Amino acid sequence: MNYSQRVELFSKLGDKLLQLNSESPLLQQAYIYNNWFTLDMQIRALHAWGCLLNEKNIGKWLDHYQLIEPNEPKTVAIIMAGNIPLVGFHDLLCVLITGNRALIKPSSDDTKLIGWVIEQILELSPEMKSYIRMAEDYQLKNFDAVIATGSNNSNRYFEYYFKDKSSLLRKNRKSLAILTGNESSEDLDNLADDVFLYFGLGCRNVSKLLVPKGYNLEPMFLAFERYKDIINHNKYANNYTYHKALFLMNQDPHLDNGFLIVRQDDALASPLSVLMFQIYENQNDIDAFLKLHEENIQCTVGLPQFGGNVPFGKSQQPELWDYADGIDTIEFLKGLN
Repeated sequence: MNYSQRVELFSKLGDKLLQLNSESPLLQQAYIYNNWFTLDMQIRALHAWGCLLNEKNIGKWLDHYQLIEPNEPKTVAIIMAGNIPLVGFHDLLCVLITGNRALIKPSSDDTKLIGWVIEQILELSPEMKSYIRMAEDYQLKNFDAVIATGSNNSNRYFEYYFKDKSSLLRKNRKSLAILTGNESSEDLDNLADDVFLYFGLGCRNVSKLLVPKGYNLEPMFLAFERYKDIINHNKYANNYTYHKALFLMNQDPHLDNGFLIVRQDDALASPLSVLMFQIYENQNDIDAFLKLHEENIQCTVGLPQFGGNVPFGKSQQPELWDYADGIDTIEFLKGLN
């Protein structure tokens, strides 16, 4: 299968993803298996991929790489995360679109969706069977390189176990938004998506705000109201109740709108159901914060002139060329051949 045929294959896969709906047995099974994967959240993720996977968009992504067919395809082990639906698919796409072979270790939290995607690829192109292999008993054997995503703790193990392999290793990162006080109601409405989509479980979800002195949080709270039903999700509610009780017992100052706790704190990361904010005096404060945490920031929502690199509402809508941790996966794979 050559490059053009692979592009056509993934374009057809995109069509299949767009056909999925809340009545699809696959989505029902995935939700039963992992309650964080609600039907709405799955559809958002699957349809987002469906919109990205078309021949024009794939060409826009890959044309400048001047890809050539590898003389000898490499087998790349992929250790996937599973915090949001199909979060590991981009690595699989990169490996296969470049003509390499994938040895997949899916996350235990996302076996149904990634399994279905693999089934569709093989149905569309049976010859891809020699290019896709699942790790038996979750053991990785006979591979040339590895792409692994996990926690900071997992990353230390990855570094040790894969020290003799070409590797692209990713660890925990968080995302933030820079607010100025001049945001429109539409900006704040879009910020709600950045915070609440996928329950805030993604590394691209905003979990921290930088706000100017005297910033009025009330308009933001009003914009967030459309996500108030998130509290009806049992697992999210458990997190909210726990942290609310913790802050009350410790008499920690915080704001609470009934489904989200907002607290002033200098930390980059927030626990689930909590949104941290930090006050800045000037642009130097913003620049210093971004510099201090640059190795731990996935993306920054806000206007470019203030340090933002993602528009409001787009943190969980990355393009094919938006690479996790800022590491170009295609360039990594090109370097293997």
